[in-house]
Amino acid sequence: MAFTETIRVLALGLIRDHDRLFVSEGIDRQKNQKFYRFLGGGVDFGEPSAVTLEREFQEELGAALKNITYLGCLENIFTYEGRKGHEIIQLYRCDFADDRFYQLEEVTFKEGERQKRALWLPISDFTMGDLILYPTGVFKYLT
Repeated sequence: MAFTETIRVLALGLIRDHDRLFVSEGIDRQKNQKFYRFLGGGVDFGEPSAVTLEREFQEELGAALKNITYLGCLENIFTYEGRKGHEIIQLYRCDFADDRFYQLEEVTFKEGERQKRALWLPISDFTMGDLILYPTGVFKYLT
């Protein structure tokens, strides 16, 4: 992920299956900290954010989505790998169209040149503070 002094616009998908969330794992090596966030990606110029969400899931996981519902907009100002970042996040609740994704423990995918993993984790791990979920503003959408 390249950092410049710009604001990135992202579309992220909150996928929930009962008491667990489908999240992507990240690591900030400078902080020596593992964190999680919902999958999605950058909105291209002229592309509606809901279309971005569908495109990103298709590109990264080969997964189609259904029941896509807009939840809200979040602003995320953060430091990652020692550099400041600023994102505007269009957050959607959605479901996998293929039920097989609910049976998987984890999925490995490529984001650019990096190998990443997405997995199902209990919501309680985040709400109890055992694991970090970014951006913090997503918690209001978990109830």
